Amino acid sequence: MMRDGYVVTWQGQEYDAVPDADRVRIYSPQPAEGFTEVKPGRYVRVLEPDEYEEIAYVRTLCTWRGEPFIVLAEADTWLRLEYTGGRAPVAQRLGLEEFDYGVYQGWAPAAEVHDRYEHRV
Repeated sequence: MMRDGYVVTWQGQEYDAVPDADRVRIYSPQPAEGFTEVKPGRYVRVLEPDEYEEIAYVRTLCTWRGEPFIVLAEADTWLRLEYTGGRAPVAQRLGLEEFDYGVYQGWAPAAEVHDRYEHRV
């Protein structure tokens, strides 16, 4: 599993979330009381700051070929990774694309990726 975004704990359950000024929108894949369907299989509810227990940013981190990465996406047996080591020669040696100045990304076989874990901020 790969997560990269905000989550909110509300009524003891964790939901994908999007901060919206002083409120937060939470999302559910199934209908629930107080949620509005925004498209098939996607329901939203807006919470006030005093309604939820916790908000956090969750990011999936890993190592690939001994170097640190963020997992950005999954597609079949491949993972889209962003290098966080900060060394351009290493990124180039790994065959990564320079997505933006100093930001290196690439696709890696999921079987080669190790130490996958979620980091919460």
